[in-house]
Amino acid sequence: MDINFVPVASHRAGLLRATNGFSPASLIGEETYGSVYKGSLNCDDQTVVAVKVLNQQEEGAKKCFMAECKALSNIRHRNIVKLITACTSMDYKGNEFSALVYEFMPNGNLESWLHPHPSDQHPSKSLNLVQRLNVAIDVASALDYLHNHYKTPIVHCDLKPSNILLDDDLCAHISDFGLARFLFASTGNSYRGQKSSIGINGTVGYVASEYGSGGEVSTKGDVYNYGIILLEMFPGKRPTNGMFLDDFSLQNYTKMALLARVKETVDPLLVPGQEDESNRDEKSGRGDIGALENCLAMILQM
Repeated sequence: MDINFVPVASHRAGLLRATNGFSPASLIGEETYGSVYKGSLNCDDQTVVAVKVLNQQEEGAKKCFMAECKALSNIRHRNIVKLITACTSMDYKGNEFSALVYEFMPNGNLESWLHPHPSDQHPSKSLNLVQRLNVAIDVASALDYLHNHYKTPIVHCDLKPSNILLDDDLCAHISDFGLARFLFASTGNSYRGQKSSIGINGTVGYVASEYGSGGEVSTKGDVYNYGIILLEMFPGKRPTNGMFLDDFSLQNYTKMALLARVKETVDPLLVPGQEDESNRDEKSGRGDIGALENCLAMILQM
């Protein structure tokens, strides 16, 4: 495992200084296996980083820590979050401490842009059609690299909006490789993955159905996740929305949208002037709503 260790951050004391003692003011996120803090790595250049501190009491935390280290140790891609360093040590009481240090993404995750919380400091933030398309292209580029161009194909296994981070320019970066799996060559150019021993590999609403029955991990699972994210990005509804019950799903909702009027089922923020027909030309700039609807229809049909 080839991970570059930064001296100032390769021990707990350095990370304590970087995050003001892991203070609540530095906390920027909570995950299943730990907490994420914003910190300044060096005094001189003030390198801003995100520090994920693992909750050692959480079952599976150590396994996810090792999986993330292994997956990200040699990856270099503009659309995959960069792992700067990792550290693990024991304190004077014999308690294990493990942390991962990443490049900081100032615009948070895609989830917060698609579904802003009422208490968000910037509740009016939104992504327009071109920005959403760019995010979709960025994520597709990262998956293509992981599946087809890395020395050993990697399956992310938990692709969802909260694991897609946005930088200053709203360029998307896939993160959180705690469930990632390598696909090893079996015969010829074919690859085989592990069986899904934990029942469901990923997050409810995004996980491929074959994982739920202990199916073999494959790149198709990530592609399925990606398709769900596309459907979520443009209609603006989570796959776990309360309206989706029994056999009625986000996929069915989208099919119905294509049979009806697309603009009535996509996120209203993507259709300029939908709220006020009289201002349509002013808001859209060119008033070409028909072309916009055709574009959205093509995306949802993919």
